This record gives sequence, structure tokens and C-alpha cells, in this order.
Amino acid sequence: MADDATVPVRRRDARRNRELLVEAAHEVFTEQGLEAPLDVIARRAGVGNATLYRHFPSRAALVEAVFRDPLAGTMAAGEQARVATDPWEGLVGYMEAVFAVLATDRGTNDLMTTHLEGVESLQAVHAHNQATMELLLRRGRDEGTIRPDVTTEDVLFALAALGRAVPSLATAVGPEAWRRPLALLLDTLRASPAVAPLPSPALTADELGEVLQGLGPHRPPRSSTG
Repeated sequence: MADDATVPVRRRDARRNRELLVEAAHEVFTEQGLEAPLDVIARRAGVGNATLYRHFPSRAALVEAVFRDPLAGTMAAGEQARVATDPWEGLVGYMEAVFAVLATDRGTNDLMTTHLEGVESLQAVHAHNQATMELLLRRGRDEGTIRPDVTTEDVLFALAALGRAVPSLATAVGPEAWRRPLALLLDTLRASPAVAPLPSPALTADELGEVLQGLGPHRPPRSSTG
């Protein structure tokens, strides 16, 4: 039987290992996406695979621990948009806040633009995001700023499709390059199209090629322990 005096030490070590795993997983998921091999995360944290699985028995459990707080930030942006005096400005501000994250964090991008079973905080974010969109679009339709035939599903589908391209676009052009295609998308939702100039320069032919190449199979292969 272990000496009682060693129990607090083991608990501290266990907490520290968990913290190291969460930090390493956030780094790796941000760089490579959610399909990154789990053994890569364990090595970066400086622990063994057994330690990782002792703390996080599934990929979903690890994702939940890593992204709970960042996803809460997305919900906070949605709450701010809901109370905006101008529903159009609320919609624009909310989409810009979401895309700023999608452009810099591949892990969050994977979460927000695809579906992953077993991540409770993600399910809450998707539900909150849908409710936010429904509210803003309804208010916009009532005020005549949003075209009457656009649905919440139309917008969510378009956002997911465009959002998947954002990391590749940021790599090929720059971190703010998403503003131009987002402005185009937003303009399609208006009851009366805007005449304001589009933000940021247009893509060159070479940049477009680089972006499309980045949309190809780029996720690292999953290891036998992933």
C-alpha cells in the first residue's frame, strides 16, 4: 500500500500531466486540425500514450477539454450580436468574430465547420449559433434589410463551406484575406445589394491556385494510437 504522504505528490503530478496534455493538444490541433495523431500530442507533452489515455479515454474527451473555453468565446460573441440595436450590424460583427478565429486555429475550424460526436460544448455552440442566426435573420427580414427568401440553413451551409477554406486562404494570402469573400457572402443576404468596395485585394491567379492546393488532402494520417 502506498505511503499516504505520496498521494498529494501523485495528484500534483497527475494535474500537471493533464495540463501539459491540454496545452500540447491545443498547439497540435491548432497547427494540424483535429485529426492530428494523439501520439504526437503525447510526445509534445512529454508523457507516454498510456498517460494520455488515462486522462482522456477518447479523442472527443480531449477535444472537449481543449476547446471548451474558446467555444464559450464564440457563444459570447453570439450573445453580443443578439442584443445589437441594428440586426445587420449584429450579424456582420458576429460573422467577423467567428471568421477571425477560423482563420487562425485549424482545430476550432474543424469543430465549427464539421460535426464531431461526443463533444458536449460543441453541440451547445452549434445550437447557440443556429439560434443566433435565426434571430438575426428574422429581425433583418422584419426590417427589410435581409432578403425574405433566405433561410438559416442557407446561411449556415454557406458559412461552413467558406469557413473550411479560410485557413488555406490565410496561409496563401494573409490573416485578413477572409474579409473579402465574407463581404461577398454577406452582400448576397441583403435585400438591396451594397455598393461599398470590397475589402482587401482580389486574389491573383497564383494565389487562387495556392488556396485550392491547400484545400486538398492535407490532414496528417491518423496513427495506430489515434
